[in-house]
Amino acid sequence: MKGNPTYKSMKSTTTPVWEKARPKSLGKSKKLSPAKKAAAKASAKAAGRPYPNLIDNMKAARKKK
Repeated sequence: MKGNPTYKSMKSTTTPVWEKARPKSLGKSKKLSPAKKAAAKASAKAAGRPYPNLIDNMKAARKKK
């Protein structure tokens, strides 16, 4: 990404997802279903991590079953 000329401008304006507040419109968070937990674990395993991180969980929660 360092070779990309727009990298600096993108980095200064983009806030990582874990530093943003949860939107009020989404309401209260819900627990992941067992199937979605399995999907998050599979995603983490494919990436070489021993357990899912926030991004894996968000990706699994966004899927439609």
